[in-house]
This record gives sequence, structure tokens and C-alpha cells, in this order.
Amino acid sequence: MIYIATVHWETDKWIDIQLKYFERNISQPYKVFAFLSGDACKHKHQFHFACCEPIAEHAIKLNLLAKFIAQQASPSDILVFIDGDAFPVKPIDSFIVNTLKLYPLAAIRRTENISDIQPHPSFCFTTVGFWEFIGGDWAEGYQWETTAGIRRTDVGGNLFKALSDSNIEWLPLERTSQLTQHGLMFGIYADVVYHHGAGFRDPLSMYDRTKSLVGIISCKPLAVALDWLLNGVSVKNRFRLHRLLGIGKRIRNQNQQLSQQVFERIKKNEFFV
Repeated sequence: MIYIATVHWETDKWIDIQLKYFERNISQPYKVFAFLSGDACKHKHQFHFACCEPIAEHAIKLNLLAKFIAQQASPSDILVFIDGDAFPVKPIDSFIVNTLKLYPLAAIRRTENISDIQPHPSFCFTTVGFWEFIGGDWAEGYQWETTAGIRRTDVGGNLFKALSDSNIEWLPLERTSQLTQHGLMFGIYADVVYHHGAGFRDPLSMYDRTKSLVGIISCKPLAVALDWLLNGVSVKNRFRLHRLLGIGKRIRNQNQQLSQQVFERIKKNEFFV
């Protein structure tokens, strides 16, 4: 049995899409456990288990779903964590089974986001028994050095530390293609799973804050000059300058427009068959 843990925050726009791709690309028996909020709570009946308690932290929701699953699952059952705006684009049964013969856990690793190194819950799979054994925890906490020269933590940080402290080798699922030129959103990983990125929040990331402004600011000479000005500026101060110059708002608006365009094309089945 495959147990899937997912979260849909405030909107229900991804539910039917995600469930459709589960049905299309998972052939063995599976059950979907979900944390829902806002309009998504209207769809509780579409899941084997759904909870609408007002919990904000993503990591806590995933940890609770894993506990709920463990109460009824066998240790050998497969446990999948996946973001609400992610779904398999190819059959994944054999991919999961064959991977777990070699590694106890596999997960997306978003090195494209200023060299994040931790397992990311946008897509991760293991067994129920291993998750219990490792004391699985999606909370942030453990910090690492980024290519932007800062120490950073994010969801999955403590899981990375637990795996590292126990010298457990896991399989990073790297980005293999993408639907647009955006280097973090709209990505396909290990050729099998799509992650939209920022499907439930403002689309403004660390990646966006540190990339070149060429293409964001229409006047290329001005963009080049600002890139030169910001070169060597700490990320913290770069954020401040972005705010003062209105660059953050510009990036967010561009990303929102692009995100909606891609979403509409996904709804029309223009990308995945």
C-alpha cells in the first residue's frame, strides 16, 4: 500500500489536478491523507483522510499526517510526501519500488535555490518503518551555507541532519527539465514529478532575490547597472534595496502572471499526456 501525505492551503485549485495525476500514474493501491484549509476543506470527501484543523506550519502538518498514517500502516508500506501543487507526470510505481531497494529515502533536492541541500517535501518517499526509525521530522532548524554566502534553514533541515548524523545515504531527486525559463518554479524532477512551486503563496523566493535583474527591468542598461550595484551586497541588504526600489514587487507580479499562465495550460492538459 502507498500512503500519500499532501497539503492544500486555502485554495482548492490544485485538488482535482493532483488527484487526476495520482490516478493516472499510480497503479498499486494507495490512500491520500491531506491537511486542508480554506476552500480546500469543501473537498474532504475526496480523500481517504482529511484534516482541517487551523495549523499554519507546513512541517507540523506533514509530521502529523505521517503519524496518522503510521497508526494504520505496516512498516513496509510506502510513505509519500508531496506538495499540493505537485504531481507525478509518469507512472511512478516501479520508480519508487526500485529506488527503495537501493536507498531508504529519496526526495527532491532544490540545489537551484541558492544551493539548498536538504530533502524537500515537494516530493519525498520512504517506508513507514524507516520514517519511524529515523524519527522523521520536516521542521526547519539545521542550517547550511548557501551560494549567497549566508547560513540558511528551511523545511527539511532537521531531516537532513538526522540522515547525516546517522550516515544514511539518501537519493536526491534533481531538476531534469522545466516548463519555462524560471529556474525554480515549474520544474520536473527525476523526469517523473512536476512541482509548480509557490502554488499556495506569493511567488517570491530566495532564488528570485539573487538572480540577475535583466529581463525583470525592461531597460537592459539599467538592469545591468543595478546588477553591478548589487554585486557583493549581502542578501539581507539586497532584500532591503529590492524593497526600496520596488524590485521585489515587480518580480512577484511577473511570477504571479507566469504562474497563472502555466496553471491554465496544465488545466487544459497542454503539458503532460
